Amino acid sequence: MTAAIDIAALANLLQEAAVEEILPRFRNLGDGDIRMKTEAIDLVTEADEAAERLIRKGIEGLMPDALFVGEESVAADPALLDQLKDADLAVIVDPIDGTFNFASGLSLFGVMLAVVSKGETVAGLIYDPIGNDWALCEKGSGAWLYRTDGAQEQMFMRPSGPLEQMIGIANTGFFDLEMRRKILSNLAEVRLFTSYRCAAHEYRLLGQGHMDFAMYNKLMPWDHLGGALMMQEAGAHVARFDGSPYLPHHTAGGLLVAADEDAWQELRERIFTVD
Repeated sequence: MTAAIDIAALANLLQEAAVEEILPRFRNLGDGDIRMKTEAIDLVTEADEAAERLIRKGIEGLMPDALFVGEESVAADPALLDQLKDADLAVIVDPIDGTFNFASGLSLFGVMLAVVSKGETVAGLIYDPIGNDWALCEKGSGAWLYRTDGAQEQMFMRPSGPLEQMIGIANTGFFDLEMRRKILSNLAEVRLFTSYRCAAHEYRLLGQGHMDFAMYNKLMPWDHLGGALMMQEAGAHVARFDGSPYLPHHTAGGLLVAADEDAWQELRERIFTVD
C-alpha cells in the first residue's frame, strides 16, 4: 500500500466539500447555477465546480505529488485524462456523482474519490452527504462502511442466487439502439433491474448486500475506479465484458459486477451479450 495515503484525511476532505459547497446549494440552485454539458441529462452545477476546487486544494496539501483528475477539470481540459495511464500517483474525483439527481432535488448523489498508484487502483471512497457516512476501501484490506456514530461495518456482496431471482443495476443508456433493445429484452430473465443514475449509491447498495449485479457500458474513471475496487474488496467478481481486468485508463469495454465468477459468466452469456 502506498504510504502517502491517509484515508481518514481524504474522507474528511470529502465531508468538508459537502458541508461547505454541496449541501448549501442542494435544492437551492439558481437558474444560472445549472448548465448542460453534452446533452440534457448530462449536467454540471456550480456545486460540482466549487466542490472540486475545494477538494483539489485539499489534495495539493495532502498529496502534493499526485496528479489530480477531476470530472470538471477534464471537462475543461480533456488532455488531462491521458496523463492518468503514466502517472506514478493520481487522485481521481467526482465532486458530485448523480448531478442530474442533485439538480432535480433528489437526495441520490455522492462524492467519489479513487487513488491510483502506478496504474493500479489502491483506494476508493464514496461519501453520502445526506447520510453523512462513508464507504471506503484500501486494496487488500476489505471494504468498510463507516457510520456517523463511528460504527464500522464490513461490506460483502451477497451470495449469488438463480438468475430469475436476481436484482441489479443495468445502465443501458450508452449502447446503440439495437444493442439496447437486445439487452433490455434479455433483462426480462432477471427478477428486477433499475438504474439510480448514481454509481455512488449503486456501488454502496451492492456492497451492503442489497443487489446481485451491476452493469455499466461507459467507463469514466471518476465514476467507477473506487467503486470497482470496493466491490472486489467486498468479494465480487469484477471485469470488463471481454473478461479482462478493469484498469484506470479504460474508458470503454463495459463493466460487469457479480457475486462470483459463475454468476458473472451467466449474466454475461444470457443477459449482457454485446458481441
